[in-house]
Amino acid sequence: MYMEALNFPGFDFKFSHSDRNEETIFDDIRKKYVVLTPEEWVRQHVIRQFRAMDYPASLIAIEKAIKVFSRNKRFDVLINDNRGLPLILVECKAASVAIDQAVFDQIARYNSEVKAPYVFITNGLHHYFMQFDGKSYQQLKQIPNYADIMSLSA
Repeated sequence: MYMEALNFPGFDFKFSHSDRNEETIFDDIRKKYVVLTPEEWVRQHVIRQFRAMDYPASLIAIEKAIKVFSRNKRFDVLINDNRGLPLILVECKAASVAIDQAVFDQIARYNSEVKAPYVFITNGLHHYFMQFDGKSYQQLKQIPNYADIMSLSA
């Protein structure tokens, strides 16, 4: 399966095939191969980007269930701070999916439950990193590395 180039640095990934002959990619956080979909391709780049910025693997959760307005949903990635509190909620879309108002609304709904002070939305080509002050979201120019974001959040 060909996966398009994304707006991330080049990372080394491990690929394989499942028993059903699906192409898979090794997820360093979940410690297993997962089916390589266009959204997973973006998610794996996001994980690698945060790891390259010194975010500890032990604080990264992937595809966990949450209740949003009494409905079961799954977030893509959640990075916690060193106290175990939500820090950055991440929404990944395939590169072919436009980042539109519906995507911003989706992460805002999820974050109404998660309550992370930062959110990151990406389709691998376009990235939006925002800070939430409890009332509104403000876009930031870049993602701070782990030490810097922890000093901002202290």
